[in-house]
Amino acid sequence: MRHSRPLIHRFLIAAFAGLLVFLSACTTLDRGTPPALEKSASWVVLPFANHTETPLAGQRAEAIAEALLHARGVGTVGRPPAGAQQEALFDAGDQRRQEEALAWAREQQARYALTGSVEEWRYKVGVDGEPAVGVTLRIVDVGTGRVIWSAAGGKSGWSREALAAVAQKLIRELLQTGLASAR
Repeated sequence: MRHSRPLIHRFLIAAFAGLLVFLSACTTLDRGTPPALEKSASWVVLPFANHTETPLAGQRAEAIAEALLHARGVGTVGRPPAGAQQEALFDAGDQRRQEEALAWAREQQARYALTGSVEEWRYKVGVDGEPAVGVTLRIVDVGTGRVIWSAAGGKSGWSREALAAVAQKLIRELLQTGLASAR
C-alpha cells in the first residue's frame, strides 16, 4: 500500500501539468514592451476596425476595452461622437473613421488613444460551438499619432462560455501588459 500513494501523487501531478498545457493552448498572445504611461492622463477609445463577418464586433470590443480601462483606474476615458463610430458590415471606411476620431481626440486634448481591430468574433461551427475571439490593440500618443504599444491575441473558450466573456478575458490579458507600467 505504501507504493500506491506516490503513484497517485505522480498521476495527479502529470494530470495537472497536462491540463495546464491544454488550457494554455486555447490562448495566443503577442504583446509589445509596456510603455511608460501616465495613468491619470486623459484617454479616448477610438473605433476598432471590424475584419469579421459579425456586425458591430468592433463596437462590442470597444465597449469592453473602455470598461476595462475604467476598471484599471485609468483617468478619464472618452469616446468619439456616434458619427465617427458607425460601423456597417463590410465597411471600407475604417481608415477615414479612424482619422476623424483621432482629430476629435486632439480637439479634446486627450493624451492617449486605445484603438485596434477585431479579427475573429464568432462561435465555431460544430457540435460544441466554442466561442472564438481575435483582436489587436494599439495605444496611440494622440499628439503625434504614433503607436507606442501594440498587442495581438486570440482566445477560444468552452462550448457553454459566452463570447463576450472570452473577449473580455482576452482584452484584459492584453491590456495588463500595455498598462503594466502606468503610474
